[in-house]
Amino acid sequence: MSSRIEVVSRVSGRRRWTVEEKLAVLRDAFGPDGCVRTACERHDVGSGSIYTWRRQAMSGELAGVRKLPDPAFAEVQISEPPALPAPIAPLVPGLIGIELPSGIKVTVDAAVDVEALSRVIGALAR
Repeated sequence: MSSRIEVVSRVSGRRRWTVEEKLAVLRDAFGPDGCVRTACERHDVGSGSIYTWRRQAMSGELAGVRKLPDPAFAEVQISEPPALPAPIAPLVPGLIGIELPSGIKVTVDAAVDVEALSRVIGALAR
């Protein structure tokens, strides 16, 4: 009895690929009739390496030259600051007026308990 045995093995250890070899594998994988699976089998390389090399080639990193991102600019227009509204009520000596961003106004005198006022403002600001 005779039988045929085919041994498929991978290259053991790390292989050093030149830039030209990597580009040839990329042409084989992503060319007009390319197939990543076929390129992996033909060149005995993993698909992860092929996709890494493609990313590096697209960024210019594969050739040793890293492409810097293009600068981005945004248009900025400087306008006059909005005028502050005139106070609605005249100021009374000894009173402190507080207006929250929500529009709520609180008026207290100078003898107010600071901790109590802090709790009130905290509750109103929610």
